[in-house]
Amino acid sequence: MEIPLPQPAAEVAENKGVQTFEHPRLTYAVIAVGIAAMLALSMPDTQYVVSEWLEAAIYGCVIFFAVQWGQEVLQSARTTGIRSYVLSAVGIIDLASALAIPLVRLSGVSAKSASLLTVLWLLKPVSRIPGLKQLRRVLVRESGPLISVLVLFLIVLFMAAVLIHVIERNEQPAVFGSVPASLWWAVVTLTTTGYGDVVPVTPAGRMVAAMLMICGLGVFGLWTGILANGFAAENRRHNSIQTWESLGKVPFFAALGPAILADVASSLRRIDLRARTVVIRRGDQGDCMYFVAAGAVAVNLPSKRIELGVGSFFGELALLENHTRTADVITAKATTLLVLDVADFRTLMARHPDLAKAIDNEAARRATENAGTA
Repeated sequence: MEIPLPQPAAEVAENKGVQTFEHPRLTYAVIAVGIAAMLALSMPDTQYVVSEWLEAAIYGCVIFFAVQWGQEVLQSARTTGIRSYVLSAVGIIDLASALAIPLVRLSGVSAKSASLLTVLWLLKPVSRIPGLKQLRRVLVRESGPLISVLVLFLIVLFMAAVLIHVIERNEQPAVFGSVPASLWWAVVTLTTTGYGDVVPVTPAGRMVAAMLMICGLGVFGLWTGILANGFAAENRRHNSIQTWESLGKVPFFAALGPAILADVASSLRRIDLRARTVVIRRGDQGDCMYFVAAGAVAVNLPSKRIELGVGSFFGELALLENHTRTADVITAKATTLLVLDVADFRTLMARHPDLAKAIDNEAARRATENAGTA
């Protein structure tokens, strides 16, 4: 029995959006061709004949994006409605990719200048890259702390600009004669870029510069820590959802209550393996057990070969009896496994006697079966 799971609101909103183009690799290839043509066309020594071919390549890309936009409009009309795509950020970027260059050319701009708008095409993959969607969710969730650090950054920036203006304006009036002029030095120093074009000459000014550089390291360290923690939390959330969904595909867990399922899900980690990947080697020390959530594995015993499908588990004998592995286990095809480490295994067995009993019974059955076929 598969356990239905509610999707998070953020993911539901994403799934209700526009269907992506059927051939993303082709889209990326077209973008690469267009950008390469723009780079070549921008060179001053490009010959006229060559430039014609380069313009043709760019317009070929424009036609491709126009057809792509039309397909997306038709697709959205059949599913979520035309407005959901046309008025979305994805739809606007797709439309701009198809119309920006032709419209600019019609206004009288030269081909070389119009071709520079191909940089807009670099925005197309943004909404289709899973990692960037994850980054967007992290930025939204951590917007409060990030904005707080930004405010701190601006406060330190302006205070340093005013302070250095007061200290250095008499010594270097051309550089620090006004607060706006001092802001350039403050930005360069706070970001620890250090161009070296503006340098304080007074001892007090150099002390301010040293403190500002230290503050810059602290501010960017805060931003890095916030984003790192946000990504870690997002990964845990994503892995938890995937693990919970995989649990629903394992019949062994179907009879367990929600409380036990939640406890088990927090202890499992999910791994995706290709076909013919060695999971367990005979003779190794057992440190975890596995549940098959998708695919199948082949267990190579001394006297026979057994295939375990979805819902099966293996590796528990070595954990229960503190023995080494008794068989080689290899994935028969692309397989998703849920891994339970030995420490979590013993904790779960202590907390949930029913789960321990079920695993003990299955382990005893397998031990008897293996002994009979030895």
